[in-house]
Amino acid sequence: MNLFFKTFGYLFAVLFALGAAVQYNDPDALFWIIIYVIAAIVSLLFSLNKMKSVITLLLGTACFIGFMYLYPNDFQGFDLDDGDIKTVELGREAFGLLIIALVMFFYTVRLRRQLKV
Repeated sequence: MNLFFKTFGYLFAVLFALGAAVQYNDPDALFWIIIYVIAAIVSLLFSLNKMKSVITLLLGTACFIGFMYLYPNDFQGFDLDDGDIKTVELGREAFGLLIIALVMFFYTVRLRRQLKV
């Protein structure tokens, strides 16, 4: 695996770990900490070339479904001054899942192309 993809994986491992760390004050903190820790571990394993594409595909699909489920009907932005706190929190959580999904789909494409080479 070339340097770009290793660096990308390590970067997102750190970002997802930080995402887990800032969940401590969330009402459902444990749930979100687990999600971000799993994403961080998968990112680390991707960088170490120890990840299978089927896992990244399943995780990405689950996160995308979660994004569609959580996305509020009346999205009001990410800032608490933008609207109702519940709607803003749902928007933040939904887009967090979307970011994880996109990264996992990126890993899936890379891993599948790597197998063909």
